[in-house]
Amino acid sequence: MLQTTIRFDSATATNDGADRTAFQIGWDHARHGLVPPATLLAAGHPLGQGWQAAQAVFGRRTWPARPAVRQWLSLRLAAWQAGEAFDLDQLTPQHLAQIAATRCPVRRVPLGGAPGTADAAIVLRLNADAAWAAGHLVTLSAAAAAAMQGVDVDEARRRARAAEQAGEPVQGLGDAGWWRVATLRGLATPLPFAAAATLPLAVLPPNRVRLLNAVQGLQALVTQTFAAPGWAARCAAIATLLPAHTLRHDFNLFVGAMAPRVLAAPAEGPGRRDALEDAWLNERVQRRWQHLVLSLGEAGTEALLDRVATMPQPGRHVLQHAPAQAVEAWRLPARTERPALARLAARGSRRGPGAATTITPAMCPRATTLSA
Repeated sequence: MLQTTIRFDSATATNDGADRTAFQIGWDHARHGLVPPATLLAAGHPLGQGWQAAQAVFGRRTWPARPAVRQWLSLRLAAWQAGEAFDLDQLTPQHLAQIAATRCPVRRVPLGGAPGTADAAIVLRLNADAAWAAGHLVTLSAAAAAAMQGVDVDEARRRARAAEQAGEPVQGLGDAGWWRVATLRGLATPLPFAAAATLPLAVLPPNRVRLLNAVQGLQALVTQTFAAPGWAARCAAIATLLPAHTLRHDFNLFVGAMAPRVLAAPAEGPGRRDALEDAWLNERVQRRWQHLVLSLGEAGTEALLDRVATMPQPGRHVLQHAPAQAVEAWRLPARTERPALARLAARGSRRGPGAATTITPAMCPRATTLSA
């Protein structure tokens, strides 16, 4: 039997949490046959110790280093260097493969190119206060990520309106781009009902993002209704779920505002998705939607979301998360965690099983996911 001695030069390597994390990152690099940056392999460095230890144990018996694995290790390393928490339970290479994209949802350009270029694909946290965890990560272009740094929902709204008034881009993005930023940030940020109700769904939720606001969950489901032929019948079915004639009339007025844009859109593909997103930036569509959901109220919107979530969705699947589960791994700081979770818990007590919506593309009829 092969035996070897592994030397630990740092007395704190197994006691300090950061050192243990670094040791495990080094270990996993070696487990997949990868070499960490040379600066981290210096004598006594816990990451280098983990790499050397795994090399001694596994030798050449390594696991494949698929692109998602390389990305997973790169994100873990960057998070450790920045002192940011990283959830290993749900944020796996498989999850990163599921949220991979070929097109930037903000700039609408193909993703690709060398690291550091404007169109290079990177993974960004939609909730900057949260840990690296499943449910609020999106793949977009490096240029879009750079524009979004330090920009929350309110700031994105302000820049969108400034770009509208100026008629030209503001800090690299036009008004539609900034509305898409506001939407993306809003999906993973618990918002007051009135604020969420006035936020257009300028970009359809990326795969596996959990929608924390019921009104955006309903927006996503209703928008998905228009994504394939037969949308008129599906809209009629939603109208029957509304509790009053006046609300059904309001919903039909909203459908009437959306219909011309849906009819003019391509039958499928990115062009149809873009048309559905752009429809939400139309003043009449926004006005009809806001009148509907504000008339429904928060409880009525949540109740309608619960019922619409049970309906078949073209190319999508609906998955509901319990309030605590939706953000548990995000490790939100105390200054934001209490009010956010209080709203989610109260909402969940009325809505039953769910408080966040996750959207995944359908590989087959059973693989479509819109979680609420």
